[in-house]
Amino acid sequence: MLKAEQTHLASPCRLCCSPCPADRQDLSHTRNKMAPPVYADLGKSARDVFGKGYHFGLLKLECKSKTSTGVEITAGGSNALESGKVAGNLETKYKVKEHGLTFTEKWNTDNTLNTEVALEDKVAKGLKLVLNTTFAPQTGKKSGVLKSTYKTDALSVNLDSTLDLGGPVVNGAGVASYKNWLVGYQMSFDTAKSKLTKNNFVVGFTNPDFILHTYANDGAEFGGSLFHKINPELEGAVDLAWAAGSNTTRFSIGCKYSLDKDAAVRAKVNNSSQIGLGYQQKVRDGITLTLSTLIDGKNFNQGGHKVGLAMELEA
Repeated sequence: MLKAEQTHLASPCRLCCSPCPADRQDLSHTRNKMAPPVYADLGKSARDVFGKGYHFGLLKLECKSKTSTGVEITAGGSNALESGKVAGNLETKYKVKEHGLTFTEKWNTDNTLNTEVALEDKVAKGLKLVLNTTFAPQTGKKSGVLKSTYKTDALSVNLDSTLDLGGPVVNGAGVASYKNWLVGYQMSFDTAKSKLTKNNFVVGFTNPDFILHTYANDGAEFGGSLFHKINPELEGAVDLAWAAGSNTTRFSIGCKYSLDKDAAVRAKVNNSSQIGLGYQQKVRDGITLTLSTLIDGKNFNQGGHKVGLAMELEA
């Protein structure tokens, strides 16, 4: 009888809903901590509120497709309503996942060819190397940039250099994170002139629905942005900047509201009394239509307001 009781007591948690403490596994070491964003992506959530969904003064068309072999093709064009200038571009991208390679080729109506080769997570985990070259056949002008990005759980580092035998320009940036805080630094050094041409600092705070970004550029421009996801449908952002040289202040506030999963409205206004409005509608799978307008509040009755229309096709 005692043996039977001991047998029962040895495995009670296999018959109940709660796991036995002895059988629990500590999985905390398997949780992947996100690396901090690279310097160029700091404040991106707020910039998207002010930038995405607006095409003032343009008629724009963009088409995306993917072949059976995995080649991604993007073709687009735009017409500037005021000047009548037409611009077009074509981009192809192919990924060789087993080797961590991505090949990207771009062409635009300015007759500029751009080729990019990226290698990621093969030389070292978290390391991405990119070679970007540009060639203009009409003028014969060539340029190249070698880029590198390294990410760990608490640090993201960028180091870029132009391929110029006369004296490359070296750009570097780093962002470190501690809990919800971010600290970053960006510099640019012209080796031909032996001069530091960029000296920027940033401090930020982030959590899932609130992002604060403040910066100081070259000791002459100071500012920051605030992004808040108020609820699943509504996003808001504030942008503020002050330039010491001209003693001018820039202030903007914007928001995006999702009417449903296929439609969204956007609005923004700045201290120059410029009011931007946008409406985006997913007509059907693969077809998205965007209407936008920029209203000059100071000269409302004189006209000169801008409108924009964009259509995105994806197959």
